[in-house]
Amino acid sequence: MAHEQDEIEVEIGEDNDIDVDIDKEIKEELSTKTASTSTSDSLLKRRPKKINKQNKDAIMASGYIHSPRSWKNSRRSRNGYGRGLPKKKGAGGKGVWGLPGSELMETVEDVNDPNFDNENMSNGDIMLKAIVPPDEPNLEIKRKLEPIILEYFENGDTHEAAIAIEEFVPKNRRDVVVEQAIELAMDHKPSHRELTSILISDLFNDCVSMADIMKAFENLLANIEDLILDVPDAPNDIGNFIARAVADDCIPPRFVANTKEKSDNEKIQAALERANTLLSIDHGLIRLHNVWGVGGALRPVKLLTKQMTLLLQEFLYSGDIEEASRCLRGLEVPHFYHELVYEAIIMAMEANKEEKEEALCKLLKSFGEATLITADQMERGFLRVFDDLPDIEMDVPRAHFILERFVDRCQKSGFLTQNVIQNMPVRGRKRFVSEGDQLLNKNTRIS
Repeated sequence: MAHEQDEIEVEIGEDNDIDVDIDKEIKEELSTKTASTSTSDSLLKRRPKKINKQNKDAIMASGYIHSPRSWKNSRRSRNGYGRGLPKKKGAGGKGVWGLPGSELMETVEDVNDPNFDNENMSNGDIMLKAIVPPDEPNLEIKRKLEPIILEYFENGDTHEAAIAIEEFVPKNRRDVVVEQAIELAMDHKPSHRELTSILISDLFNDCVSMADIMKAFENLLANIEDLILDVPDAPNDIGNFIARAVADDCIPPRFVANTKEKSDNEKIQAALERANTLLSIDHGLIRLHNVWGVGGALRPVKLLTKQMTLLLQEFLYSGDIEEASRCLRGLEVPHFYHELVYEAIIMAMEANKEEKEEALCKLLKSFGEATLITADQMERGFLRVFDDLPDIEMDVPRAHFILERFVDRCQKSGFLTQNVIQNMPVRGRKRFVSEGDQLLNKNTRIS
């Protein structure tokens, strides 16, 4: 037993020696590993922290760490941290148009650049200067007068216009009233020009003097070149206003001759010549009261009907829809356009020709599409014909047949209302009696 214990102790002792040797070897290996790791750590600290994936894979595969000299062409920071600034000071990167604020910097454009703009205002060969318009003393007065005159064109009340003029316009500036009224009237209809002549005549001696009217015409003639740009027929219109003012005893007749001697301008001479011609014709002063024609609503009904008939006849001859539209607008009676529809239907029934019916249907359709004749006026014209159809048949025996054909044509064109189609008169059929029925009826009457 003792021998066995000694063997065991020896074995244990030997095992202890082996453990001691193993511990030494482990410590040596650990010391060598720590030394190698310290050297590797020192080398890693010298290179940037960020490593590309390819370089990292190569290092892990080979186990060799390259020297810092291999990174000499790298654009990265040497210390591995960088300055913390954006690339190219914020001017680089995808979707970036440049350095912030670079659009405010002055750039010198190259003349040889294919994108160089010769007409660019920033090339340096163009000098810009501020132009200050001259201060017109009458500008503020004209701004106040414009709504007054436009309101007068709507209601035609000269008394109300005179009260407003006396309130806003000083006495030494009353010539601006006549000048502004004529300038606005030349941009409007002939009926408005007639109202302007009436306004000048009514304001004479109450709000406006003869000297003011003469001064206004002199200013208009002096600015006739600028007026022609907006109103090409300005010389003719100014001549009419001057002649009408002479006929209304607002200015003396010698004004035309005296003004004609003062200027050699061709346009001024044309305006004064127009006024002189109107004043020199026989009974010119009486005829000048209608120099602008009679206003739309003031014309007699027979005259308007005659002009509409002439308009339709001229259209059938020329086929010009634009000219017919211009003539219809010139009548200035939109409330009476149903008369044109009435006359067109009567003319189609009297002609009894399909080509004329087609032309008149096309004309009415164009007027309806342009809203020149409203649907109410169109409907009223057709209903008037329906009501007068028994009287029309006395002059045109086939009036009902032609009217039915014309209404059907207009319905296919698509500008008739449903009310017109429903109110189309239906003609009853005549019952033709045979000879046998006549004898039967005769015998029954005798019996």
